[in-house]
Amino acid sequence: MEYKTLGNTGLLVSTLCFGTMTFHGGSGFWKAIGDVDQAGADELVKGSIDAGINFFDTADVYSEGESERILGQSLKNLNIARKDVVIASKVFGRTGPGRNDVGASRGHIMDAIEGSLTRLGTDHIDLYQIHGSDAITPLEETLSALDTLVQQGKVRYIGCSNWQAWRIAKALGISERKNFARFDTLQAYYSIAGRDLEREIVPLLEEEKTGLLVWSPLAGGLLSGKFTRENQKPAGSRRSEFDFPLVDKERTWKILDVMVPIAEAHGCSSARVALAWLLTRPAVTSIIIGAKRMDQLNDNIAAVELKLSADEVKALDEVSALPLEYPGWMIPFQNSNRLQPGPRPNVGTKS
Repeated sequence: MEYKTLGNTGLLVSTLCFGTMTFHGGSGFWKAIGDVDQAGADELVKGSIDAGINFFDTADVYSEGESERILGQSLKNLNIARKDVVIASKVFGRTGPGRNDVGASRGHIMDAIEGSLTRLGTDHIDLYQIHGSDAITPLEETLSALDTLVQQGKVRYIGCSNWQAWRIAKALGISERKNFARFDTLQAYYSIAGRDLEREIVPLLEEEKTGLLVWSPLAGGLLSGKFTRENQKPAGSRRSEFDFPLVDKERTWKILDVMVPIAEAHGCSSARVALAWLLTRPAVTSIIIGAKRMDQLNDNIAAVELKLSADEVKALDEVSALPLEYPGWMIPFQNSNRLQPGPRPNVGTKS
């Protein structure tokens, strides 16, 4: 296993993070995601720990809170010392019927943290993330509430998820101006089939030294190897029932046309190649992997050992490249003279 710092901090996290959205299941939407019980969760958490994973991600809305509860119980069942794991959770989604049981207001954040701490069975959450972009609550209110939690010791680092670049930049500016805790990470959708965040978000994260945590690195299973042009709804696949995240399917088939031969050359799954490609991206801090079974987990973990050649990365980069959009195509055009070496002006010399 390899490790990186969590954004611009001194906290080391594994480059693979185990995501627990498949725990418990419950009913409706969450049943389709996964229904891993406590015994199954214990096995998956142990397999992750044994492989060197020290980073676990959950949220208060996953299986209506049961994901947090099962994760906390697994760590206890396995006698995992709290200091040896980094737990990330999230707040924003609806957790009750009340008008204020949702969002990123101070009121909801303060209520939600207590519920998460209780379910996880811990006195602090290492990384607490705002799970969505709240169109109502002022950013100052959200950031002030998170800063309070950091000062109280209930939260150690903060992040956001599914935010726009301008909103992240504004939040970082507010934190700097008001001396609030700043976002250390963004959790976002990213895959070789969905590289949209490379337009604005990745340059912002790199400039601000903010970590990127990747969710759905296999595009909701589309890159797992089960899906093809000929079989677009394989039995037993979550994506066959819940077509998410949004992906350009025709573009994905072209990517798989290149990816499958690379996987065959390495004697591994397409999923492993997709994860290995993401691990080559400099902005990526950790990839969140989810699994229902040990064979899925082991295949995902093996991606850290798969080293793609420069030619293989180049082929995958080219087939998955984003089409240029304005102002993306204008900026390099206008900067061409500035980026090329040339004669320097004789500034400050006597004529």
